[in-house]
Amino acid sequence: MAESKKYRELSELGEFGLIEHLTKDIKLKNRSSVKGIGDDAAVLNYNRKRVLVSTDMLIQGIHFDLTYTPLKHLGYKAVVVNASDIYAMNGTPKQITLSVAISNHFSVESMEEFYAGVRLACEVYGIDLVGGDTTSSLSGMCISVTVIGEADKDDIVYRNGAKANELICVSGDLGAAYMGLQLLEREKMVFQESNEADPDFAGYEYILERQLKPEARKDIVALLKEKGIKPTSMIDISDGLSSEIMHICKQSNIGCNIYEEKLPIDYQTAKMAEELNMNVTVCAISGGEDYELLFTAPLSDYDLISSLHGIKVIGHTCSVAEGCNLITRDGNTFELKAQGWKSF
Repeated sequence: MAESKKYRELSELGEFGLIEHLTKDIKLKNRSSVKGIGDDAAVLNYNRKRVLVSTDMLIQGIHFDLTYTPLKHLGYKAVVVNASDIYAMNGTPKQITLSVAISNHFSVESMEEFYAGVRLACEVYGIDLVGGDTTSSLSGMCISVTVIGEADKDDIVYRNGAKANELICVSGDLGAAYMGLQLLEREKMVFQESNEADPDFAGYEYILERQLKPEARKDIVALLKEKGIKPTSMIDISDGLSSEIMHICKQSNIGCNIYEEKLPIDYQTAKMAEELNMNVTVCAISGGEDYELLFTAPLSDYDLISSLHGIKVIGHTCSVAEGCNLITRDGNTFELKAQGWKSF
């Protein structure tokens, strides 16, 4: 009989021993990273670049469920969701600080898994982990990431730059992460009722990956720059398409028309929605955590944008007096409502 693996309690290493253990092999990649982990503060040198900073938190029981979320995937996702905010500004993420609150239910090995995901994401996106904090928690795991990025002044894209009569574009497809979450929650409920874990996820691998291991769209930012297209406004889709386009409309003082027939929806998303008897359009416009890029662009860029793989024109902006609308396949118009994620 194989011996069961012995897990070490966090108290064996202590706070500073744990930090040293998890970060001892981290090497800095960016010239702007002068000093990373190991001092009272990180030292960064950006010369004439604009510095972009964003912070996000992930709370156990609110943003993730460890019943079905592997710790390595969680570490990867914690980095990605923050990097996405920098790409949404048309910038490049360079460094992160990572703070984690954990209970003594976690072992050293479980935190190694979490940090393996963090380090993999940092490698994929060219980001340096330069600091953070570790503390105890009485109510589950809490993750806080601050990301620091850079951009040239003239390259930065804000939410308030859109004007009436511009294209509304989105990368990738919509609703997949939300449907992946619904599938996981369904299987969790089955497990709780039967106490038998034998889920069959065949045919739904894509929507599960979109929920558990999302990717930030650095490829879309690079593609737009390569083609000489600068969005007039941009935001990443973390809380749902309807919520995000309304952020742009409010800050740019415009309205919008989104066309249902133009929404990009993957086959697995549609299939899962049908299986769960859910409206796939509602899932596509209200489901969060897609981390796709939603942006506006001048009408003159229509032919060029339409020819790009991975980007789709889904509507156009209009005057603020016209409001924010969804045009259905049969030509009916409904007021667009922000029904995505709400923190409170």
